[in-house]
This record gives sequence, structure tokens and C-alpha cells, in this order.
Amino acid sequence: MKQLPIPDLTTSPRLATQIEAILYLKGQPMTLAAIAEQMGCRGKDIKDALLELMDDYAHRDSALEIVETPSGYSLQLRETFQHFMHHLVPAELGTGALRTLAAIALKSPILQTDLIDLRGSSAYQQVQELVQFGFVRKRRQAEGRSYWLEITSKFHQYFEVDELSQILQAHSSGEEE
Repeated sequence: MKQLPIPDLTTSPRLATQIEAILYLKGQPMTLAAIAEQMGCRGKDIKDALLELMDDYAHRDSALEIVETPSGYSLQLRETFQHFMHHLVPAELGTGALRTLAAIALKSPILQTDLIDLRGSSAYQQVQELVQFGFVRKRRQAEGRSYWLEITSKFHQYFEVDELSQILQAHSSGEEE
């Protein structure tokens, strides 16, 4: 790992502020040793600066915090602001979830039991994920034990699809030519 230039403490930001910048830029937890190696400082100095930084965040009105996780120290969004993640950050759906979403969109509304027959038992977890992201709505079947699954307006907005039926019509008429 390349070591950063040794800071001139008379003109450079304090060590805690430099560590804050590193954690922000890395975007993932870093061990004490990795931060020390980056900064070219002793582990004890890094630990003291991290404690100072954690204390700073604990006493300021901020959406961010420095936390110690099993894999290292991390700059992250406070738990009370996690609800923004679902609305502002694009969903990261795996291939299986996208295929399940496509099946629901094409057949909407579809019974969950029919979807499971079509996609397999892994679709249960994928449906739960799609509901959490707000792309799919579940309604209890009036008579029976399954759920009706249908796409939501968020699906249309996120994928910029106004009318799925128009797209399907255009696609099927293009195939017939």
C-alpha cells in the first residue's frame, strides 16, 4: 500500500481530519493497521485520532458517524437516516431478482404460487427484496393462501417505463413483420 506524504502539522489539517478524509474516500471499513500504514504513523497515534474523531461526530448534529466494525473503522450514515437509502440510492438487484421482477412485470398481477412455479423457490426471497425496494406490492388473495404480486409506480419511475403494455405490443408487432 502506498504511503501518503508525511503531513506538515503546522500547515496540514489535524490527524483526525486526515483520517476522516481517508475513510470517506475509501468508502469501506479500514483496519487500524491499514490507516496507520496509509498515514505513516504509529497505531497508537491513529487510535487516539480515531477516538477524537468519533467523539467529534458523537457531539455534532451530523448524518454521519465513525464506527468500529469487525472489519475496521468506517465513516457511515447514521441508522436514523437509513430510510433515505431506499429512496435516493439506486437499488442493487441481482440477476435473479431482476428476472423475478421482469416476470412479475410481464404477468402483473400474478399469484406468488404461480411465480414460484415459474421461477423456483428462490423467488420467495427475491419477492421480499423487491417489496422492500418498493418495486412490488403484495396483496393477500381473497380466497386462498397466496399473495397477488404487482408492480408499483416506483417500478415505472425507476425503470422509466410508462406503459409496459405499449412496449409489449410494439415488441410483439415487430416480431410478426
